[in-house]
Amino acid sequence: MSKDRKKPRIRYDEGCLAAHALNIMGDRWALLVVRELMLAPKRFQAIRHGLPGVTAAVLTQRLGQLAEAGVITHGDGLYALTDSGRGLMPVLQAMCRWGAAHPGHDPRRFISPTALVISMTAMIRPTDRQVTAALTMGSEAFTLCLTGGILHPRAGADASDFTLSGTGNALARAVYGPVLLADLARDGSIGLAGDAGAAQGFVDLFRLR
Repeated sequence: MSKDRKKPRIRYDEGCLAAHALNIMGDRWALLVVRELMLAPKRFQAIRHGLPGVTAAVLTQRLGQLAEAGVITHGDGLYALTDSGRGLMPVLQAMCRWGAAHPGHDPRRFISPTALVISMTAMIRPTDRQVTAALTMGSEAFTLCLTGGILHPRAGADASDFTLSGTGNALARAVYGPVLLADLARDGSIGLAGDAGAAQGFVDLFRLR
């Protein structure tokens, strides 16, 4: 850290690097704030929309702490991750895989669009398939390029083989659930445009367990 940054609040008085990381990121909501910024900069209300359980006061406090730690920046009304913040992507992916291996997960609870996309980067099965998918979820849209067995997400809906649209929870059901996309589209649960066969083959690559 630079001299101008405040030292993280000490919770764990140890020399352990994991304890040091928790001193920076260990407050409730901190890592989930980072999650919401992982794929695109956002304004305060957009971050809060992805974290419906957080109060405005707590979110303000966490954003301030993360800025002091050099994890995020703030300018022109937008919050964005620094290189340090973006370095937490593998941590989020590992936590998705770890959480999926343990019982008690309730997929009916709220899932933000960004959380869904990050989970997809973690839970995709090995494949040599190449496809470009677009997901639109309210005001948020993402393009997911699958190549070399790795899913590369970016903000914005660009040219793609197909587009899936709906809420975060509706698309989570489409991606991870057992119901065929055609049936979900037919009953209005999701929108499906483009190559329906490619879309079904794509979502078949994902399993929570």
